[in-house]
Amino acid sequence: MLAIAKLALAPLLVWQGLRVRRQALRLPEATGPRAGLAGQGALKLRLLIVGDSSGAGVGASTQQRALAGRLSEALADRLGGSVHWQLLATTGHSTGDALQALKQAELLPADLMVTALGVNDAVGQVSPRRWLTQLDELDAIARERCGIGYTLHSAVPPMHAFPLLPQPLRWLLGAQALRLNRALARQLIGSATRGMQALPAHLHGQAAAALMAPDGFHPNEAGYAAWAEALAERIARLQITLSSR
Repeated sequence: MLAIAKLALAPLLVWQGLRVRRQALRLPEATGPRAGLAGQGALKLRLLIVGDSSGAGVGASTQQRALAGRLSEALADRLGGSVHWQLLATTGHSTGDALQALKQAELLPADLMVTALGVNDAVGQVSPRRWLTQLDELDAIARERCGIGYTLHSAVPPMHAFPLLPQPLRWLLGAQALRLNRALARQLIGSATRGMQALPAHLHGQAAAALMAPDGFHPNEAGYAAWAEALAERIARLQITLSSR
């Protein structure tokens, strides 16, 4: 059904896509260092974040108020110590782009990787099979180069709720994001070394607009805080499991 709808709506979808690109408000990536130490006391976790524009903090003023800073601080609070973090994220990156960046970047040792990817793959209509293959390779490279023991994939955000996107383009991209999420969830069933974290419920539906940046496409600082809290809660539970091995 999705393929038939894309074919039938192709002229309109192409026109809407071009119009959105021309008219969209282009916000900069968050300023500030791409690595640091959050919290005080004994080192509890070394964190690597790999992502696209949302990972890079578009919609927030600084990295401390974006995903990397919010997540590191939330983890430090929950784990009762310090968290060392490194961010590798660039606006416009698909998962394939992030994979190439990971292969080439100067990386620090890490225990856990969080990915914030998938929006540009949904926009590019990347197939679920190809996306899963790229995520598999991303995980393998991070293990080889950084020594991570666990990867937590943040779900593709609810693109059906992005205020910037007109209908039916919003519906199409939302449906593709859902396809990617479902495929990843199925693949990770039973995995002890990888997981997927859905975004908080209040980042879906009409309420999500209050947590979006002025461009209608990225989180604002409150949105990043809510996203980080959901990830931190999941990671804090994982840390207990990892520590007991």
